Amino acid sequence: MADQAPRPLRADAQRNREKILTAAARVFGTEGLTTHMDRIAKEAGVGSATLYRNFPTREALVEAVYRNEVAQLCDSVPSLLERHRPEEALRAWTRLFLDYVTTKHGMIDALRAIAATGANPYGNSRELIHTAVGTLMDACVAAGVIRADVPASDIGAALEGIALTSAGPGRREQAERLLDLMLDGLSVRPD
Repeated sequence: MADQAPRPLRADAQRNREKILTAAARVFGTEGLTTHMDRIAKEAGVGSATLYRNFPTREALVEAVYRNEVAQLCDSVPSLLERHRPEEALRAWTRLFLDYVTTKHGMIDALRAIAATGANPYGNSRELIHTAVGTLMDACVAAGVIRADVPASDIGAALEGIALTSAGPGRREQAERLLDLMLDGLSVRPD
C-alpha cells in the first residue's frame, strides 16, 4: 500500500494542537524542558489525553514546537513586506530571527538528543529560513537598496553566527549591533 498523506485534522483538533504548541513554547521558554507534560496540558486548556494523543513523547512535542516556531518565523515574511519598505522588513525579520534563536537555546540539548536517535528534528528548517531571507533580499534588491551579489545562504550563515553571540545575558545589544553592521554592509552605496 502506498504512503498516504495524513488526513487533515478536524477544526477543533487543529485548535487543540495549536493551543498545545503555543503553551509548550511558552512553558518550555520560562520553566525549561523538564516541565511536567501535565503542566503544559493545563496551560493549553486541554486534557492530558489530548496532549499525549497529539504528542506521545516529550521529544515529539519539543520537535513539533521547534518546527512550528520555524514555520511562524518564515511565514512572517509576506506580512512584514506588506507593512514595511523592503529594507525595514529585512531589518525587522532579523530581529524576529534573533528572538526565535534566543528562545531556542534551551532546546538545543533536547534537539541534539533527538538527532542522536537518528531522527531529524531540524527537517528542512535551514532551507525554509534561507528561502525567507531570499524573499526579503529579492525585495530589497528590486527596490535598489541592497547589493545583488550576496546569496541568501551567506546571510543565513551570518545570522546563525550572530545569533550565537546572543546566547548569554546582556548579549542582545551586541547581537543587534552585529545585525546592523551586517545589514549596513549589504546597503547599496552611492557612487
